[in-house]
Formats: sequence, C-alpha cells, structure tokens
Amino acid sequence: MIVTYPFSAVVGLSDLKLALVLNAVSPRVGGVLVRGEKGTAKSTIVRALAAQLPPVDVVTGCRFSCDPAAPDPGCPDGPHGAGGARTRPAALVELPVGASEDRLVGSLDLERALTEGVKAFEPGLLAAAHRGVLYVDEVNLLHDHLVDLLLDAAALGTCYVERETVSVRHAARFLLVGTMNPEEGELRPQLLDRFGLTVEVKASRDPDERAEVVRRRLAHDAGPAAFAARWAAEEEALAARIARARGDVAKVRLPDAQLRRIATVCAGFEVDGLRADLVTATTAIAHAAWHGRDTVTTADVRAAARLSLPHRRRRDPFDAPGLDENLLEELLSQGDDDPGDPPDGGGLPPGDGDTDGRPDGQGTADTDDRPDGQGAADTEGGPDGRGADGTGGRRDGRGADGTEAGRDGPQDDGQGQSPGDGGQAVRVAGVAAPYQVPVLTVPGLGEGAAGRRSRARTPRGRTTGATVPDGRVRTVHLTATLLAAAPHQRERGRTGPGLLLRADDLRVVVREGREGNLVLFVVDASGSMAARKRMTAVKTAVLSLLLDAYQRRDKIGLVTFRGAGAELALPPTSSVEVGAARLRSLPTGGRTPLAAGLLRAAEVLRVERLRDPARRPLLVVVTDGRATAGGDVDRAAAPLAGTAGVVVDCESGPVRLGLAGRLAARLRARAVPLDSLADLGSMVRDHRKAV
Repeated sequence: MIVTYPFSAVVGLSDLKLALVLNAVSPRVGGVLVRGEKGTAKSTIVRALAAQLPPVDVVTGCRFSCDPAAPDPGCPDGPHGAGGARTRPAALVELPVGASEDRLVGSLDLERALTEGVKAFEPGLLAAAHRGVLYVDEVNLLHDHLVDLLLDAAALGTCYVERETVSVRHAARFLLVGTMNPEEGELRPQLLDRFGLTVEVKASRDPDERAEVVRRRLAHDAGPAAFAARWAAEEEALAARIARARGDVAKVRLPDAQLRRIATVCAGFEVDGLRADLVTATTAIAHAAWHGRDTVTTADVRAAARLSLPHRRRRDPFDAPGLDENLLEELLSQGDDDPGDPPDGGGLPPGDGDTDGRPDGQGTADTDDRPDGQGAADTEGGPDGRGADGTGGRRDGRGADGTEAGRDGPQDDGQGQSPGDGGQAVRVAGVAAPYQVPVLTVPGLGEGAAGRRSRARTPRGRTTGATVPDGRVRTVHLTATLLAAAPHQRERGRTGPGLLLRADDLRVVVREGREGNLVLFVVDASGSMAARKRMTAVKTAVLSLLLDAYQRRDKIGLVTFRGAGAELALPPTSSVEVGAARLRSLPTGGRTPLAAGLLRAAEVLRVERLRDPARRPLLVVVTDGRATAGGDVDRAAAPLAGTAGVVVDCESGPVRLGLAGRLAARLRARAVPLDSLADLGSMVRDHRKAV
C-alpha cells in the first residue's frame, strides 16, 4: 500500500497550506492555482491534503458518486431508490496534460445513439472527481478549451456533455487545484480570474529549513509507515479541524462593515469585475470558520485578500502576479473600526493555539492562521518569497520594472555600458512601451495546436466540409449523414417515417480554425546595432511582436548573435514573460556573426520539428544585414530558405547598402524597414499576396 506523505510534515509553504485548507473548508472558494518553480513539493502537498478530507457516503453502484442522503435527480445512473450505500475516502483525481476532451468530461457513443437509439455515456474524470479533489499539474500546458470546460464545471458544479442532438449532465463538485511553472507559459487572464486563490511558492533559501526538508524526506523514504505514524496525531487533529470548520462555515456571519471593507480593497486594487469581491468574501468566511469564529473580522479579510487578489491585478501580459502589502493595509484601515478583532489564533479549539505539537519540537508561540502551526517568523523571507516588509520587491524576483535583476546578462553601468567581449563596449538599451501589431501568418493550412495565428484544421472553428470518420465519432455532420443514407432506404426496407441509418452512413464535421506557431526571433545584437536609439526601437519592436505572440498562443524562441558567435538566449517556450525579461537585459556590442545566427536558428528549428512536427515555424530576423564575422551567409541561409518569415531591416542613415533586403531574398522572406514596423498592415497584406 502506498503511504502518502503527511500534510503536517511538509516544511514551510504556509500560504499554500492555508489556501488548500480554506478550499477544503469551503469548496465555494473556487480552487487554488499554485505558481512556482519545480521541486517545491506542490504535488506532494496536494496529495497529502486529499488524505485529510472527510470520507464520503456514496450510492452503491453509482458511477457519479451520488450522496445517498440527497441523490442528484438528474444523475445518468438514476433515479436512485432506497438502495444500499457505502463509505469511501474522498477521491483524488489527476488530470494529465495530454488528456482529451472525452477523457475530461466523458464520451457519448454517437454511433449507437443514432443507429440503435441507445444513449451510451462513459463518465470522464470530472465525474470521478465529484465530491473529491481534482488535481491538474501543469495546468498552463492544457489546451485552452479544456481549461474552459474544467473551470465551467468547477463554477457551476455541473458537467454538461453535448454531442449534436444528444446531451448528458451530471453533478461535478470538487476541490480544484492547479499547478504551473510560469517559465513554461502563462494562463490567459480570463482563466486566471476563474481560479479562486493563487499562491506563489519558492524553495526556501534558509539552509536550516532546506536541511529539515531533506531530513524529513529521507526519513519518509526509509520507512514511510513509521514516518506517517510519527505524524498521525497531527494528521488526525488536522482532519478533525477541517471537518469542524466545514460544519461551522454556514453559521459564520459577514457584517456589513466587513463587506464594505472587502469592496473597498477590491476597488482600491482596481481589479476587473466582481468575482474578486465574491471570492474574497467567501474566503474570509471560510477563514473565520477555520479559526472557530462566528463573525468575519478584519484579520479574515486581510488573509483572504492576500490569496484572492494577486493574480487579478495583472494589467500587462508581462506582469507577474503580486500584491502591494502597504496598499492593502492602507485600504483595510479605511472605513469603520472593527471592535471585534481578536488576536490571530483567537477562538481556536483547545490545543490549536500555542504550539503545533510537532514531534521534533519545532513549535512556535504564534500560530497566526497557518494550518501547520507555523508562525509569522516562518513566512517573512521564507518559502513564499516575501521579504521582511511583506513585499520583497516582486515575488518572482524581478525588480520594479519587471526585469530579472542580475540574471540575464551584463547590467548597465549607469552610462549605458558594461564590460564584455574582450574589453569592447557593451551596451544595454532601454525598451519603450509596446504597440499593437497586425498578425503575421504562416501560409497554407496547418494541423498544429489550437491558437490564434495561422489557418489550420482544428476540432473547433467554422465548418468547411464533411468526411468519413477514421475512429470514434464525436461530431456528426447531420446533413452529410442524411444524404449518405437517403439513397439506400428502399433496399433497407424502410416503411415508416424516419431514416434507417447504418454505421457506414455517418459523416463527421471537418472544421477550420487557427493554430499557434513557433515564432523564432533572430536578433542582431552586434556593435553595428548599438546606437542607443536604434536598439531601443529594435527591442520595442520585438517586444511588441512578443505581446502579439502571447495573444496568439504561440511558442517563442530567441537567438541573438554578436561578438564571436550566436546564443540561444531563450529556448522555445510558451512563457513570453521570460522572453520579455531576456530581451530587456539583452546587451549589444562586438562584431556581427550573421551566419552563426542563421545556423543556430536552423538548428533550433530542426530540433523543434522533431519534438513537435505539427507546429509550424515563423522566422523573424532583425538585422541590418552586415556580416563582419561568422562565415558564409549564403550557405548559412540555405537551410532556412522557404521557412515562412520576415526580415526586419534595421539599416539607417543616408547611404544604405540594402544588405537586409538581399538576406530576405536568400531566405525567400519579406523585408520590412524597422521604421515601418509599427504599421505592419501593408506588409501583412503583401506577404499574403506573395505566397
């Protein structure tokens, strides 16, 4: 038997523990999105929480886990009579990244439905997760339409499966937990907003805490059962406290003064819509129940806002979630005084207030609102990345301008220069505000991942025809099916109304939509580009195209060349945040190894074709065309000839050699002057005519 790592034994991660517990107390909070680097126990703590949830009673034989005390009247396995019931642990269901829509919501056998009149439904993972936990690792890598379905079910508590004229619905209420690594790409703002709470997790930089993590992990691996036994008392107390808070949450009162305080905070942070207000109120009520209070206090509102607002404050795709703690305190202080504010930890059941009772004696005097008993000292400067003032700059380690300080190349010395390339001057130019650009497309019809850039055959989009199915029938083209069956009705012995259908009559819909592409930027960062004004324009143009790639659901990559060779500054990724940070800190200076840059780009595209052959590339070369090092440009350009692309001509001055135009001709790409990049409309139209 697999022994789950105890929830109480996880070191640090106090914000994440609190967010998970509050969702366990009140699933109406709306789930948790966990953002963080790899190796921070995200999966471990989610699995540990599921083991602490109260067991559930289910109707015997029901595939949808109906509660025998109040069965779902619309259950596909119903109606349920006075049959038997059984008790089982709360389910933990994991949704893999490669799951299909049928695997998520369930599948209808349309062939049997149309030819035999049988409504055969196979439940999906949403049915399995009902009244339990649905865990989605790498939720940012799921297709957008799957995330939409997932969040719709979580919000409505119901799963709907529609296939032409056949539909099925069933209850789907679960605690939703999604994890993601921001370096692999962001969720759309609309999807971010649908998660109730968000937590940023980072590994602790405290050597003692890191050592304790390793010590406990080794002890668990050496003897899982013995390790779990050491923490059994804490686990039982946690489970009992969750069950008690669940029972009390409906009794908690939200005073009008606190409701106005919640509205003041949400309005002060300028969040969009009203979902933030609703989630903050629900979370504050759950927090009060967790602490054994029957009335929401300012402390509950503070804790709720810190978890519900950070991901709703993004105003730019390159912004990382965060919360200004000073502004939060200022907004909380507005309005009426709260005379009923107890100290943190007040109203807790006996044994929950002064120490966490750990076997290793690591208790603290102030438990605050942490489910594991860790006090404020564990969080300030701890695993969640906050500093002593509660802000720590930005939680993702970036400075105030959104760049990654000290990580992505030489820093400006205050005069726009830093040493590099054997003593040659290396500059780091600034970046202006990005502007909107019309879309560049790859010609032809692709079959890549769903996106918003180039034409492609996709599961969703406008109907362009019908075809014979080559597997499971999911979307029937009704007109084509009837036309295929109509000529055979007499020989099939039809005598009454309605057509007699057979399996070989069925036709499925062919749809055309949009796909995401791999946009590979090849940027000249040599000395000939180092004029401050020109490099600022180049960076701003590329940043604008990065913003467009984010909106089009593309993968991006960045190759730079200067000095002695070319560098893959950003391997292909879905994270435009990382791309923007690398671009902002990109230094310029040295010679111009143009051929090396083209060869590196060709190698990147070759590897990506092996990894993802369906994703078509779009090459964007930004250069003045000068080559002062690195080999034969004609030979280097040959492997890239025919790849859909654009050459942005950065040459300036009264005398122009037209080298970038010649490079575009070698690549069979379109050349466009840098000065006109802000108005790409004519270039896009000409590009489409050329292909």
